[in-house]
Amino acid sequence: MRDWGQILRFSAVGAVVAGLYVLGFTALLTAGLAQAAANALAFAAAVAVQYVLQSWWTFRRPLGLPDQMARFACAIAAGFAVSALITGAIGPAAGWADWMSATAVTVILPVQNFIIFRLWVYAAAG
Repeated sequence: MRDWGQILRFSAVGAVVAGLYVLGFTALLTAGLAQAAANALAFAAAVAVQYVLQSWWTFRRPLGLPDQMARFACAIAAGFAVSALITGAIGPAAGWADWMSATAVTVILPVQNFIIFRLWVYAAAG
C-alpha cells in the first residue's frame, strides 16, 4: 500500500533528521559554540535536510518550488509553536514533568507534520 510506504519513509527521514540534530548540536557545543548558536545551526541544518528528504524521497516532489518551500516553513513554524505551547503552557499547567512534556511533543509533532505535509505542503506541489 502506498500510504504505508510513505509513512515508513516519513518515519525514517524523521529518525535521520533527529539524529542529525542531536549529533550536530553536541558537536557544535564541543567545538565551543554557545548553546543558542549551536542549537540554531543544528536546527537549521536538520530542517534543510528534512526538506530535501521529505520532498524528494517521502512525497516524491520537486525541490525547487517556492510555494512548497513557504508551506514547509509554515509547517515547521507551526510545529515550533505547538512544542512551545506543550512545554511552556500545557505541560506545566497539567503538572507534568519536563520529560513528559518533551515526550508529548515527540509523539504529537510527527503526526501533526505528516498530516500537514500530506494535505497541504506537498498536496499542491508538482
